[in-house]
Amino acid sequence: MAQAIVPLTRRRFGETLRRDAWWVQPLIVFVILTSFLVYATWAAFQNAHYTFGPYLSPFYSPEIFGDSPAAWFGPKPGWWPGWLPFSPALIILPFPALFRFTCYYYRGSYYKAFWADPPGCTVGEPRKSYLGERYFPLVLQNIHRYFMVFAVIFLFFLSYDVWEALWWTDPATGAKTFGIGIGTLVLATNVVCLTGYTFGCHSMRHILGGFRDQFSKTPVFSAPYRCSTCLNSAHHRWAWVSLFMVALTDVYVRLCSMGIVHDWRIL
Repeated sequence: MAQAIVPLTRRRFGETLRRDAWWVQPLIVFVILTSFLVYATWAAFQNAHYTFGPYLSPFYSPEIFGDSPAAWFGPKPGWWPGWLPFSPALIILPFPALFRFTCYYYRGSYYKAFWADPPGCTVGEPRKSYLGERYFPLVLQNIHRYFMVFAVIFLFFLSYDVWEALWWTDPATGAKTFGIGIGTLVLATNVVCLTGYTFGCHSMRHILGGFRDQFSKTPVFSAPYRCSTCLNSAHHRWAWVSLFMVALTDVYVRLCSMGIVHDWRIL
């Protein structure tokens, strides 16, 4: 059989033989993630309008220090640097942010959209070499499994916020009464979406599988592992829906606090 040697030609940045609109997906990812980062940063530095009645924005939960009644240890601590604007969100947001930033699914998305590594399949890259995730700084992506633990802990705090959102304080008597508002449903939906995203994580499957690469050796973990596997099959959907929902929840609480939106009581 005749053989032909075809030389490998390195494509220039963006060069490709593809005829489809390969650039649409990374462009959409770039716009969505950039918009979220800009809004989340702005909201975190506001230090205002993050509570309304029994509602607490997920960007500020748990509120370790702050001016609202939900703060654990009172107002801004004395050790806070004077040059850094104070906000309760700045204390807790790095944990869920790094969990998402190091997520296996998000890596594949922002590697294309932001780093163009590569911008698309069979599309030329802007660099000639690739070190991979075994070298700095990408080796830091391995901390994902550790920040997953914090993400699970935060789910308990957010679930408690939903419980608190069921009890309304009468301004006249100070007594608490049971009630459900639109905000209660928004906070609850946010917890559901974040739970689906967190428990469908690849690291969570590894833990529920007994920290083994061969699952058949740990049948006792069968039910939790299968549940996580089911969530993992739609991990990309949970990732985007939960990202949108956590921002929407903050927006809703903020608009209610500013008096722009009226929170309807269902019960």
